[in-house]
Amino acid sequence: MSAALLGTERRLPPVAVRSGQGAAAALLDAAAVATVRRRGALRPAPAGERPAPAPADPRPPLPPAARRRLSLLLADRGGSASGGRRSTAPDLTELLPQWLTAAHDHGYRAPDALLPALLDAARARTDLRPAALALAGPRARWLARLNDDWKFALRGGGCGPAALSGADGPEDVRRRWEEGLFADRVALLTALRRRDPRAGLELLGTTWPTERAEDRLTFLDSLREELTATDEPFLEQALSDRSRNVRATAAELLSALPGSALAARMARRAHACVALDRTADAPVIAVEAPHECDAGMRRDGVAPKPPSGRGERSWWLVQLVAATPLDGWRDRFAGRGPAEIVALPVADDWRTELHDAWCRAAVRQRDTDWARALLGTPGAPDQSAEVAPAGSARDLTKLLIVLPDDERARWVAEFIAAHGLSDAFRMLGVCAVPWAEPLGRAVVDALDIARDAGSYPWSFSGVMGLAERCLDPSTADRLGMLTALTDEPEGASPGSGGYWSEAFQRLVGTLRLRATMQAELTPPPGDNDRTTP
Repeated sequence: MSAALLGTERRLPPVAVRSGQGAAAALLDAAAVATVRRRGALRPAPAGERPAPAPADPRPPLPPAARRRLSLLLADRGGSASGGRRSTAPDLTELLPQWLTAAHDHGYRAPDALLPALLDAARARTDLRPAALALAGPRARWLARLNDDWKFALRGGGCGPAALSGADGPEDVRRRWEEGLFADRVALLTALRRRDPRAGLELLGTTWPTERAEDRLTFLDSLREELTATDEPFLEQALSDRSRNVRATAAELLSALPGSALAARMARRAHACVALDRTADAPVIAVEAPHECDAGMRRDGVAPKPPSGRGERSWWLVQLVAATPLDGWRDRFAGRGPAEIVALPVADDWRTELHDAWCRAAVRQRDTDWARALLGTPGAPDQSAEVAPAGSARDLTKLLIVLPDDERARWVAEFIAAHGLSDAFRMLGVCAVPWAEPLGRAVVDALDIARDAGSYPWSFSGVMGLAERCLDPSTADRLGMLTALTDEPEGASPGSGGYWSEAFQRLVGTLRLRATMQAELTPPPGDNDRTTP
């Protein structure tokens, strides 16, 4: 206020001055009143309506010990790392996502008093949001409507109990679909598809023409989980959608249906390009990539323009083969199975493009036989050299996801035993937790070998962090001997022995803490003392 800066003698303040009161006193009185109002955190206004009561959450509360554990985990979420050398204490911030998932899997709900702290943690860390919102339940959304800092919870959709209950009739579902927020609609469609795929598709069709392009893309992608042959007519219509991204997603989903008309069209095109060379003395695959990307190919989702550095014909070939049903190659190659086909030589240096396309198809169609054949033997001498960067078609990690959990763990364990840990980090990230015994043993043995070789321990910090979160907690006692400080071998990094000892101490301590947290989530039989916190 200029009057306060210049003085009331030079400028009259814009406040009411009572009779007998000086201008300076009137200005100070007005400032005092404004201060009281500000401290009261209220602006003078008519009282608003009281918010509706928070919805009920029928899930049982956490056991007392688990409730205290959550409070400690949330209090430590700022992190204990100081930017320097790590201590031997477990990193609680890395254990919080796993704890939240475990608590939700046990069917518990978060304590009401800890919901603000839980939402604050999820606001700061996007990786926490799915598990945090699931544990927080419907009351998290109720709170989010009262605090803009937590509005991400309104976009999360489906937190807490299922988005669709058995009591919801067709009219209720239709009303929620037409009136709900976008995130609620996505959650509703996903839940309905899981219960009745045909009903979910029919619901989507009622508003499909009026949806925005970005919303159509999200709704279309939600069909992926429960994709069935009855979705084909809808997806065929989506191939003519105004949005290029919607058309591409529809084509991808149709190619995942081996019996679809699109898959048959792609198979005819791909089979015309790839076949056995009948003129060769020994079996060899001949490839003749397409010479153009015609209108039919473009409608079926083939992108005409290749990425930078990629040839047009090879780009078109990969897309055609990737969208072709894998079962059809057996007849194309004289009854050979996947392993035999993959082992065949490919003429004119087309092997990389062809195998890349088959990798895409195996992942898209979830074909374990083809994934197994393309992965090959984990101990093969050239296998480590074939590990492709993340996102590429020849990404072994994507192929591993297609395998059953136990087979995936065995494959990665054999890979580590043969090639070490340098190329195994992303593979370990897709293995089921806790790691199966052969995989856990292979990781620990490889870390022990690296220590004995004098390797710098920080080079393995990523794998060590995964081991802390993914090893079976029951292995802690067997790993105790690794915590001892050993003599450093000749040529080792200075101080590496101490670092390795601390790393193994932290590993053992974290495993024991995880075992304790698991026990806290499982009260002893007959313990009915589950009062609401």
